[in-house]
Amino acid sequence: MADALLGPAEIRDLAARLGVAPTKKLGQNFVHDPNTVRRIVAAAGLTADDVALEVGPGLGSLTLALLGTAAHVHAVEIDPVLAAALPATVAERADPAKLTVHPADALKVGAQLFTPAPTMLVANLPYNVAVPVVLHLLSELPTLRGGLVMVQKEVADRLVAGPGSKVYGVPSVKLAWYAQARAAGRVPPAVFWPVPNVDSGLVAFTRRDPVAEVPRTDVFRVVDAAFAQRRKTLRAALAGWAGGADAAERILVAAGISPQARGEALTVGQFAAIAAAAPALGHGGKLSPSGSDHEEVSP
Repeated sequence: MADALLGPAEIRDLAARLGVAPTKKLGQNFVHDPNTVRRIVAAAGLTADDVALEVGPGLGSLTLALLGTAAHVHAVEIDPVLAAALPATVAERADPAKLTVHPADALKVGAQLFTPAPTMLVANLPYNVAVPVVLHLLSELPTLRGGLVMVQKEVADRLVAGPGSKVYGVPSVKLAWYAQARAAGRVPPAVFWPVPNVDSGLVAFTRRDPVAEVPRTDVFRVVDAAFAQRRKTLRAALAGWAGGADAAERILVAAGISPQARGEALTVGQFAAIAAAAPALGHGGKLSPSGSDHEEVSP
């Protein structure tokens, strides 16, 4: 397997042959360290039966490592040049029959695209779309049992944060709706080309059953409203969503939550309780201006 992986020289030679220059617009930072991709695959806990989903395979560093373990790899690549070149790179070093390349935007793919169905998301995600991609794929692909993603360290910290943390927010709660997440390590800038000016972090997650029998979209509206203006009490923050501060207070009391609490202190289960209490009191809850299943986090 060691000889099959791409090192710094192979990455640069391949990019030169393809005429590829990494672009900030697509968030392209290619991993060129074989030990790092081995570490990612090991930390992901893939089995020989898993079908891996990789987003942004780039020149194929992580793809080759995944092919050494997984039964099949789906690689979703938005750059048409890289998508077209990946099968040839794999054919030189691994079994090309185990790879399916999808020239597509990961934010627009659905379950119907993938056969066999993916079971694990393992990816070095572009910094600028990391959170929306993870949330979209967990929403659209119920067969995913978990995954491990490499993202900007700041974003990794937010994804795994718990209530009360200074960085706990919308991404933390929305990922918690789908899965239990944990930090799985730090990755230094030197293993990338070009070298980013920030560290990266690994986030591992395992899907769990929904925390409540409440529609996800209803819960996410509450979450968006609660964090739209940080440090406000929930009575004030949810006023627009509930149709007034008094209505918000009634809903919060019915959900067993203090109207003076702040969103930063609530678990995903408590947000679900708020969403569940609203219809019982005759409030449907309004979509907040930022309401989205796929909240993006700026670096």
